[in-house]
Amino acid sequence: MPTEPRPPVSHRKLGIFGLAALIGAGLIVATGIRAREDSNAKLKEWTDAQAVPSVAVAPPSGKALSPTIDLPGRLEAYSRAPIFARVSGYLKSWSADIGASVKAGQVIAEIEAPDLDQQLLQARADLASQQSSARLSEATLNRRKTLLASNFVSMQEIDERTADLANKKAAVNSGQANVERLEALAGYKKITVPFVGVVTSRETDVGALINAGGGAGPAMFVVSDITKLRVYVNVPQNYVPAIRIGAKAVLTMPEYLNRTFAATVEASSQSVDVSSGTTRMQLALDNAKGELMPGGYANVRLPLQRDAVPLHIPASALIFNKDGLRVATVGPDDKVLFKTVTIARDLGREIELASGLAADDRVITAPPDGLADGDQVRVVGAKDGKPTTASEKQDVKG
Repeated sequence: MPTEPRPPVSHRKLGIFGLAALIGAGLIVATGIRAREDSNAKLKEWTDAQAVPSVAVAPPSGKALSPTIDLPGRLEAYSRAPIFARVSGYLKSWSADIGASVKAGQVIAEIEAPDLDQQLLQARADLASQQSSARLSEATLNRRKTLLASNFVSMQEIDERTADLANKKAAVNSGQANVERLEALAGYKKITVPFVGVVTSRETDVGALINAGGGAGPAMFVVSDITKLRVYVNVPQNYVPAIRIGAKAVLTMPEYLNRTFAATVEASSQSVDVSSGTTRMQLALDNAKGELMPGGYANVRLPLQRDAVPLHIPASALIFNKDGLRVATVGPDDKVLFKTVTIARDLGREIELASGLAADDRVITAPPDGLADGDQVRVVGAKDGKPTTASEKQDVKG
């Protein structure tokens, strides 16, 4: 069968179809351009957002992490007497060695002093001569007075004899005082103990030359009362107001690892040593059993009493550079504000501050490098009412 010819397509329909195709292509191109612009805008916004550092913040803690302070201390005898000689000579004998218990008034050594013995003999002889002269002057005066009524002697002679007798009696008194002084010195040839205690040092021996007075040499003996000890502690100036008189301290000794000893704060020097910036405090420690030794080392734990609770921050929050010791905080507008702080105590992971922060400050717990005053930051949100930690912050940034 012959094929029927198709009717020719009109030029008008072709024009309409071409126009529709052109418009569709334009819409596709416009949509692509718009999508690319939106993608670029979102990418720029995301890039800008990532340029703002994310930080974790936390307020300073007001909890007293450690209300005590540990300091080195030194034990000393409550009463300690270095014994020096009052007379010169040679040591004749001694009877108490180191570690010996002694009583008050006990003779522990004797000095042989021949020079002093001779001086005493001479003084006694001089006194006897002066007493004889005084007796002769008194007898002469009495005889002259009996002759005064017969005008055999004048009143001038009587007055002269009276003055001479007064001079002789004054010489007798002077000689007597000198004898008593030398006798008192002779009594110091015996070295006695001033109080009950223990001989903790002996720096002499039989035959040793003894010089009177302290001089530059060591004491012959040192006697210490160790039934009660003094503990001396040098306390840094900023802790002195927090340590009260009467406070109870706990001591540990290297020779007693599993034991503690109680002591009481008795006194403070009320002055600061300019070379160390510390104040010396004295504690009393009972040692009735004699277990502890004077001169020993002790670790002293002192309680701190403060009118206000100190603030603490993580150690990671501290920044130290050319501007000093500072802490980065975040203001209400989420901008960085650096604050200069001073440290009261370094507790390891925690830092106790003396000044510089308020309780409501938002402290950046782990400030990133390159932060400056006024930088915009993004505060990582808290979870369950707790500040976000630095590890959580890193997870968000990752």
